[in-house]
Amino acid sequence: MPQAHFGPELFTFLRALRAHNERAWFAAHKERYERDVRGPALAFVSDFATPLARISAHIVADPRPVGGSLFRLHRDTRFAKDKTPYKTHAGIQFRHAAGRDAHAPCFYLHLEPGRVFAGAGVWRPDAAALATLRAGLVHDPGGWKKAIAGKAFREQCHFDGELLKRPPRGFAPDHPLGEHLRRKDYLVVTDWTEKDALQPDFLARFTSFCRITAPFNAYLAQALGLEF
Repeated sequence: MPQAHFGPELFTFLRALRAHNERAWFAAHKERYERDVRGPALAFVSDFATPLARISAHIVADPRPVGGSLFRLHRDTRFAKDKTPYKTHAGIQFRHAAGRDAHAPCFYLHLEPGRVFAGAGVWRPDAAALATLRAGLVHDPGGWKKAIAGKAFREQCHFDGELLKRPPRGFAPDHPLGEHLRRKDYLVVTDWTEKDALQPDFLARFTSFCRITAPFNAYLAQALGLEF
């Protein structure tokens, strides 16, 4: 029988961090973070490498403690009004090998008290990448429709992210794909619960999500000139 990667201690720690988001508190409880959050998350990344390789040869599972798939816990507060030093969730991003940041197609797992979800796609692409994706929809509408037409995709996933109020300049207001052309993010998610994340089959469930959304990510990669 497979063993659960995550225990309730992960969410217990993150709730406590939310209540005590201070450097002194974290320093006193760093061992809990390493044991209950970071360690299990890195093990999940390592164990996902093999099933991920069967889905895409170009999306990477990187279990390095620093600079790998697990996002750092420290927040960048340089330009933020909120100066709390730590994130109160664990974020794991399986990035495209050709992407140097979050703007290439990826798979993502978010673990937060009260909010657990998986994501696939491109979050907040820069202006050039966004223009390329929109142009790709116009030039290959059939490919786009096919990428999001799977029964499991439609039943289990929903689009997320911001929308413009109207189609961007240069695109017809009544374009059949107008809603998708208004997207600032080309991202789909599946929502789960904390209880789901604690189950022994959670890795298999996440793997299934990635398989279901692989045609969507493959379409985005092709539109951006990347292999999938």
